[in-house]
Amino acid sequence: MDHNAQGIIPAYLLSRLAESGRFPKAADAARQTLLAGRPLFRARIDLSINENGDLVAQLSDAPNRTISDAQNTEKLPGLVVRTEDEPAVEDATANEAFDGLGATFELLLAAFERNSLDERGAPLHATVHYGVDYDNAFWDGERMVFGDGDGEVFRGFTRSLSVIGHELAHGVIQHTANLEYQGQPGALNESIADVFGALTEQYAAGHAATEATWLIGSDIFTEEVQGTALRSMLEPGTAYDDDELGKDPQPGHMRDFVQTTEDNGGVHINSGIPNRAFALTATTLGGNAWERAGQTWYRALTGGLSSTATFTEFADATVAAAVDDETATATRNAWRTVGVYEDERNDPAQ
Repeated sequence: MDHNAQGIIPAYLLSRLAESGRFPKAADAARQTLLAGRPLFRARIDLSINENGDLVAQLSDAPNRTISDAQNTEKLPGLVVRTEDEPAVEDATANEAFDGLGATFELLLAAFERNSLDERGAPLHATVHYGVDYDNAFWDGERMVFGDGDGEVFRGFTRSLSVIGHELAHGVIQHTANLEYQGQPGALNESIADVFGALTEQYAAGHAATEATWLIGSDIFTEEVQGTALRSMLEPGTAYDDDELGKDPQPGHMRDFVQTTEDNGGVHINSGIPNRAFALTATTLGGNAWERAGQTWYRALTGGLSSTATFTEFADATVAAAVDDETATATRNAWRTVGVYEDERNDPAQ
């Protein structure tokens, strides 16, 4: 697996930035980030008895957060700087990470009755200040890891709640369908993480589907970049268009599906197609996206979905998991709009 595979910033964007003449510091940071990669993915969260004989993770309706500081090294986990029930610290980045973990936990519990990432109350760990000018944030199988960005193109990644929700969602996916990180299953992995990222942000802000921005990473670009976010779920391909970074390459329809060997078969690119299907479903239904649309996607993810699921298989699972007839119709129509269902013959309900 590419070491940058599940970072929020795709390798193709870092590669483009690495050639920048307009942003020399960011270009150097991108090159260093690509070289550093990320630690090898840890297969699972290990819940066990600690050295004192106490249960490490108990069922609870409150998060158990620990924030550590890598102090600009690439050594994990780093120095613990804040734990649960402790007051805010002087480091704003540590506090943003702490609050973001809590917001994601709250969404999972309130919207889906899910107790943390594994549904068994797993503690939430994060490390801030990873590396020097590190242009990414990632989930390594055990913890969230945040770089500070280069300051020219990327700000610190703890600023974005959708980024935090996205990366933690990889932990939820890891403990449920465990979608293969390649091709269409990998694009679904990225898309479902974007769904959770958007829902975390919307839930925290109290925004209904029709008033939400549907942007992922809207707070991480500096003002020098011609763009609003990393991705737009509602309008894929429109998030940025910059002379140095290029144009957002995400398609919003199957006719534009990108065949590539890069980016693990285009997982960050083709995720725009299922992203748009979710956003269309949610905005068609109105109200809060974490309710009917969110419940439908969550039930599809946790209902025995194959780890190698294609877009069509996942679409079938969402239609089958719809919480009512109106939701099923909106879901079915959304998959038709993005070209996953071409006609009635692709529709399991017909």
